[in-house]
Amino acid sequence: MGQNELIPHLFRTEYRKIVSVLCARFGLGQMEAAEDIASETFLAAMQTWPLNGLPPHPVAWLYHVAKNKARNYLQRESVFRGKIAPELRQADGAPGAGDAAIEGVEIDLSTANIEDSQLRMMFAICHPSIPTEAQIGLSLRILCGFGIEEIADAFLTNKATINKRLFRARERLREEKVDIVVVDAREVEGRLPAVLTTIYLLFTEGYYSVPRDGVAFAKALATEGMRSELCHEAMRLCRMLIDNPLTDQPAVNALLALMCFHASRLDARVGVQGELVLYADQEVSRWDAELISEGAYFMRRSASGAVLTKYHLEANIAYWHCVKEDSAEKWENILQLYNHLLQLEYSPVAALNRTYALARVRGNAVALLEAEKLKLTTNPYYFALLGELHAGTDAGKARICYEHAASLAKSEADRQALMKKIVGSGR
Repeated sequence: MGQNELIPHLFRTEYRKIVSVLCARFGLGQMEAAEDIASETFLAAMQTWPLNGLPPHPVAWLYHVAKNKARNYLQRESVFRGKIAPELRQADGAPGAGDAAIEGVEIDLSTANIEDSQLRMMFAICHPSIPTEAQIGLSLRILCGFGIEEIADAFLTNKATINKRLFRARERLREEKVDIVVVDAREVEGRLPAVLTTIYLLFTEGYYSVPRDGVAFAKALATEGMRSELCHEAMRLCRMLIDNPLTDQPAVNALLALMCFHASRLDARVGVQGELVLYADQEVSRWDAELISEGAYFMRRSASGAVLTKYHLEANIAYWHCVKEDSAEKWENILQLYNHLLQLEYSPVAALNRTYALARVRGNAVALLEAEKLKLTTNPYYFALLGELHAGTDAGKARICYEHAASLAKSEADRQALMKKIVGSGR
């Protein structure tokens, strides 16, 4: 990995770790200071590495610089005595604790403390006093290292809106004096859904990430290694929850099973030219059998509870997509699972995917009637599905639908995949 790719890569993987540890050390009231220190650390890398060359251990270099900057921050007497010391004394419950901290400041960036800090940050950020969208946005920023523009894309809004939302979220956390502590079972129950949503958003950002025209950073994310790393980072965060007895719950296991099944087909989704390969055209030999087996293990563990969540249903759908045999039983099971999922929590995407399963079970004519009711006229995948359903009976309509889908495609990879369909429909 070249230097131009390494720093964005390390920013994605290490920024959130540094911020989590510093927030755990300073308190959530100093979240912006923690973010500034982490950002300044990467700015130093951008300025130093091109001149002096890459250090032998880039991550260790970042941690060393972050520790020094954190010490310098704490040792600025005016800031420390005016803002930090009272908070440290209050948190430690002993007078003079803040003064002791300045004498021997220790910023622990060990693997164990990083994982502990990130787990505690997950639940601190997902505090019930702030709206769910703000919880997710702040988690994407602090725990996942997402840029403001990326978060705006995830919420289909603009950067100004996200900046205001994050500012309000930070202020609310400060006003509520939320502590970064291991919460009790009652608080876990209330915050866990937002934590799981955040982890799944991180996974889908990697799984579905493709180059966006004119956005250089998104193009860097679209490389196969980076896409895979984002997915496995989300899975790592989920495993952190499973490793903690308090958060090792059925829904968490179901989410990890879902991500394992999807990740098993990650390589098969991309062709030799970087183009998107649709499910029906994927090479089964490129599916990861080990991840499929791991997903099955966590799916079995998820069956221990009495509550059925959307993650359970989506994990089962993903499992059947990993069954190589293209049988009637496979698609009937997928159809029934989608029916149940839509009753539990309706979404246009799930309805669209359910229509494809319906076609495989009851034929294209029946599925067409259902698809036309969806009227997802701004969704390229809607017209791609219509093209699939018309193919074989009306080549002209199929081509028109594929062309419309290509015109709506948000990425070059999607457009290339649809162009192949257009060519095929003319045969």
